[in-house]
Amino acid sequence: MADELTIRRATREDLPELVQLYRHLVPDEPVSTGHAEEIWERFSHYGPSGILLGLIDGRQVATCTLVVVPNFVRGGANYALIENVVTHADFRGRGHGKAVLLTAVEEAWSLGCYKVMLLTSSKEPATLGFYRNAGFQTTKTGFEMRRIPSRVG
Repeated sequence: MADELTIRRATREDLPELVQLYRHLVPDEPVSTGHAEEIWERFSHYGPSGILLGLIDGRQVATCTLVVVPNFVRGGANYALIENVVTHADFRGRGHGKAVLLTAVEEAWSLGCYKVMLLTSSKEPATLGFYRNAGFQTTKTGFEMRRIPSRVG
């Protein structure tokens, strides 16, 4: 069926196209494929963490990063962070980003996580609505300290 989304974990071979997909999140922040290889190598040591990809006809159209963190409280149950949620601009509004995001949440549950958290710097109603529509709630107050300025959006 045309336009059917397939979701899987990214592999090292996906990096060149993945780097291009990230440009739909941060257009003016170039990442070379060579640098991406170094990042991939470091990230590969984060246990069950991974990058999920949504593909249509083999083309990467959506992604998010799932980081699973071991935990000493909550009975030792892991928790998860989701970052770098992005959908290719030509494929937005079709549910692909939400499908990838919810797959990451299901993976977190299957890995024994008791919660999944994500942060966004966006104030855009559509972006905030996207996360609420996916089932995320504004239940905590987030704080951060940054070396690199936050993106506006």
